[in-house]
Amino acid sequence: MTTVALFAQLKLRLLAGNLRGDLQRKLGFLFTTALALGLAALGFFLMSLLRLAPPDVAAELVIVAFTLFLLGWMIVPLMAFGLDDTLDPAKLALFPLPTRRLAVGMFTASVTGVWPLAMLAVTAGALVALPAGPGGVLLGVPAVLLQFALCVVTSRLITTSLSSALRTRRGRDVLAVAALLVVLLAQLPNLIVNRGLGDPAAMLHALAGVLRWTPSGMAAHAIADGGLTGLGELAVVAALVAAVGWLWIRALGRALVTPDVSTQAASVRKDSGWADRVLPDGPLAAVVAKELKYIRREPRFRVGWFSAVVVTLVLSFSLSRTTEGGPGQATPIVITTVGALMIAIQSGNAFGVDGRSLWMNAVTFGSERGLATDLAGRHLANAMIAVPLLAVIGVGAGLFSGQPGSILPAVLGGWGALGVGLGVGSVTSVVLPYSVPERMNAFSSAAPGQGGQAFASSLGAMAGIALLALPFLVPLAFGLVWVAAVAPFYGLLVETLGRRLAAKIGFARLPELMAAVSKGT
Repeated sequence: MTTVALFAQLKLRLLAGNLRGDLQRKLGFLFTTALALGLAALGFFLMSLLRLAPPDVAAELVIVAFTLFLLGWMIVPLMAFGLDDTLDPAKLALFPLPTRRLAVGMFTASVTGVWPLAMLAVTAGALVALPAGPGGVLLGVPAVLLQFALCVVTSRLITTSLSSALRTRRGRDVLAVAALLVVLLAQLPNLIVNRGLGDPAAMLHALAGVLRWTPSGMAAHAIADGGLTGLGELAVVAALVAAVGWLWIRALGRALVTPDVSTQAASVRKDSGWADRVLPDGPLAAVVAKELKYIRREPRFRVGWFSAVVVTLVLSFSLSRTTEGGPGQATPIVITTVGALMIAIQSGNAFGVDGRSLWMNAVTFGSERGLATDLAGRHLANAMIAVPLLAVIGVGAGLFSGQPGSILPAVLGGWGALGVGLGVGSVTSVVLPYSVPERMNAFSSAAPGQGGQAFASSLGAMAGIALLALPFLVPLAFGLVWVAAVAPFYGLLVETLGRRLAAKIGFARLPELMAAVSKGT
């Protein structure tokens, strides 16, 4: 059996293994497959619609799209490092294959699956959008394949070269911050257009003029050209794909013989946090101290908190002075409430990060009260950071939007939304729990096959928070600021009732809860 067939068969067997799990795993796998197929059809359709645009505009849009596809392939696999075994050379180091054959196998595994095929289908939409004649169609097929191959080998070169660093905590932290900064920078064009600081057509023309000479830009232009110039551009892209592939093979050879620095011994110090000294000794203080250390040390917690701040900053910049007549009185309230929602949504799967170690907590749950105390400790640890952070967000949003009178209602409303979010998150944590495997990855959200369950949990949590927060958010939005005085107490009431309901449900199904958060860890 050839290397290509062997690795393709292994990848397909891994994918088919998701259909031999429990019902939730099967539904999650079917949901993600349907989502990928739907996005592929939608992307192909939207790309094909560019045929109706003027030829120069269509070419510019495809050039930008191809470049964004390449950037996506460079960034997204880094976020998935630690989840997909085909990305880490260390997982394949014991395969009795030469480096070149192993690279061929890794390339085959990378393009086998519904998501790579979905991206290829979207890219193929350019075959409808750009060709002006038979020459464009003839050059279009190799152009699309070369663009796809360039994306794959470039992403594998980056992940292989950085594999050793990505296994270390410091490397994962740097990756998390860098990825979030990239997401923030990606919002700049949209924010600039919303602020009326530039002409979208002129910006597109200028951007495409620069990207035209990138490899992805030349592949897109070759389809539109369909002549000797396009043929020469494809030759350049093909040579570049071969060069990147050669560099990847060299990097793979070094990675297979490089010691894993993540296994080196690390110094451990015993410290006592201030929570241990302030709270009375007992289970509550222990859970608070543990959660605070998780937030400080676990990369995924830092990513979640940093993401909440970034989204809030982007929203405040987008809403300020974009509406006619300037921002209204409700703008700081909306910004602070969204910040509270982004923070609270992290509690929607409170036990997922614990994984199999949850049993050490579960053995102490002699009653529903024990589980309620554990949830209370988690909420208190989050509130110790979120309460002052929301106060800063409320003050900043009020001053930045020119509505200082809305600062106090915004802060109180944010605190109320935080309490509602924690209460709803308690319930979703025991009703729709899921695993968060491979602690080495700061962007992992669910075990394979549980993506649909994670999506349902997040969607349910957001819907529940929005519904339960309406009693005080709607009056605040219409100027009844006195309602803000009761918002924190309302949020505390929802948090208490949600925590007790979650303890009642969770204690009754504790074995199922532990099994759900232990998959794939």
